[in-house]
Amino acid sequence: MSILIVGGNGHLGRRVVRQAVAAGHTVAATYASRPGDASVHWLPVDLRVPDQIAAALTAARPSVVINVAVRAADWATTADGAARLAAMIGDHECRLVHVSSDAVFSGSDVHYDEDALPDPVTPYGAAKAAAETAIRALTPSAVIARTSLIIGDGDSKHETLVRDLATGQREGELFVDDIRCPVHADDLAAALLEITATDIAGTVHLAGVDAVSRHELGVLLARRDGIDPGLLRPGRRADSARPGALDIRLDGTRTQKELTTRLRGAHEFLTSAQNC
Repeated sequence: MSILIVGGNGHLGRRVVRQAVAAGHTVAATYASRPGDASVHWLPVDLRVPDQIAAALTAARPSVVINVAVRAADWATTADGAARLAAMIGDHECRLVHVSSDAVFSGSDVHYDEDALPDPVTPYGAAKAAAETAIRALTPSAVIARTSLIIGDGDSKHETLVRDLATGQREGELFVDDIRCPVHADDLAAALLEITATDIAGTVHLAGVDAVSRHELGVLLARRDGIDPGLLRPGRRADSARPGALDIRLDGTRTQKELTTRLRGAHEFLTSAQNC
């Protein structure tokens, strides 16, 4: 299979690239600032620049495009760029797997299955929701893969935050009332690649099975890394001035029935790592 991974040098993208190469696929990947591993064909792409997207699609000639690019609340990349990519894919007869986020939800319903409609409360969530809407309209056969907090082996932004808070490099607290379903980046990458080999279309949910607060996640990460969890100050988002949803739990029951890749919960993948 020929795969183009958009955002291939990011935290999740690097894992998708590595697993795709190991599986024997023909892999090309895009980068925004610098290329990654020399074993794949790297192409410079800024999703805000239509000519770069078109050139990458022409050069890679992929059968599948996996979009894992992310740029926080940058509407031009997250919303417009994703829509632009979806529109151009139609001219290249290839499939699109687009990674979205649980940020498209407000948390008012707590439990969200694959049929739940977006109701974002943050700029990032609104941009992701706009991208979903455009992709559904432009490429109905696409897969929109919503996920939650993505955790790695020390290299994610969430893990960096915990270390910085514990060492005093950053001031702040971790909310006890802000709940998500974290997923390990390796599990997520494997699930995305498995989807490319199926006829799944529409929205899927790829999140871990454990619902944990950001503070509980921080404690698990600290224990894994040999850091005193007592250094992490708990707080409540409801008492802060920081906008954002509270309790968002992605229900991926229907999706999991269609996949062989098992998406572990945070307690499993962080506790097992701690005991290694």
